[in-house]
Amino acid sequence: MKPALLLGLSASAAALNVNRRGAIAGASASSAQVALPNPAVAATEAKLALPKMGIGAWAWGDSLFWGYDPKEDAELEKVFSFVAARRDGFVDTAELYGIGRSESLVGQFEKRHGKVTVASKFAALPWRTSRDDVVKACEASLKRLGRDSMELYQIHFPNAWANEAYWDGLGDCYEKGLVKAVGVSNYGSDAVKAVSKTLSARGIPLLSNQIQYSLAYPFANSNGLKQTCDDLGVKILAYSPLGLGLLSGKYSLANPPKGPRKKLAESFFSQPASAELLAAIAAVQKKHDASPTQVAINWCRAKGAVPIPGCRTLSQVTQNYASLGWSCDASDMAALDAAAAKLAPLVEKAGFPEKDINTGLKMFDS
Repeated sequence: MKPALLLGLSASAAALNVNRRGAIAGASASSAQVALPNPAVAATEAKLALPKMGIGAWAWGDSLFWGYDPKEDAELEKVFSFVAARRDGFVDTAELYGIGRSESLVGQFEKRHGKVTVASKFAALPWRTSRDDVVKACEASLKRLGRDSMELYQIHFPNAWANEAYWDGLGDCYEKGLVKAVGVSNYGSDAVKAVSKTLSARGIPLLSNQIQYSLAYPFANSNGLKQTCDDLGVKILAYSPLGLGLLSGKYSLANPPKGPRKKLAESFFSQPASAELLAAIAAVQKKHDASPTQVAINWCRAKGAVPIPGCRTLSQVTQNYASLGWSCDASDMAALDAAAAKLAPLVEKAGFPEKDINTGLKMFDS
């Protein structure tokens, strides 16, 4: 999630119906110990195999950031049907997306078009401070999805406290059979190492870290986060691989997107480095007879990440999946990397807590 997403999360959090009792009072306490399974047995379980790419369903129900209208549901169902028809269909959603609307749509569409690999996310809101909060939220997500279990459950973003309790909750969801794999999102290097160590003690692998990762936001390459994930065998799920649409070819400084993305677009297109990056993308695009979005997606794939671009129309999802028909070569990657490395961040400070105030653990890097 990008900093602009925090605009949407703030409104979503205010509307989310969760139990706030005893929130701050218990924030510094870790959750109670539970009997652990034999790590040697649990560790033998194979990791969930993720597809080469998927789709993000943030816009499915989100009216604040993406201007969702229920009239779009028919087109969204076409998108889902396209993905479900593939053997490797993968949809990423979250309880905060449309305050559960996104999950509900995925559940409805699955009933009519068949199962896909589903990932959802727990919102680490300030008043949620226990491992049970994670389990209850997972159960509520499953109810909206119309499922008994899901393939991947993730912590959506860091909190300023209670992060260790969330990791215990992830483990509980896994051991209860509610999820087949667990991951995190928007975690920095130190936090990824810490949660991986905690879960490993229970014989549970950390499958993924979902981060903002694109040619417009390549900073995981330089701040050590990608290297940490690679070293630990943690797969990067790349959200906003099209840079919130800034790499799609649809926008410019004279024609920015509307809403919260406008300021980010102005920050991006006003940089001289953005023109160099877009020229590099255009060169690769011409070479492979591709679209700008396909170049952006395949850059992520070449980095070993699983891109999950947002899709709202059948034409978008069709074009995105066509990227799997070709790959960037070494010269493509060298040119794209060189241009992306010159970009400055689009914002000065992100909206996630950077440190756990009780443990001192650095939670967020980018």
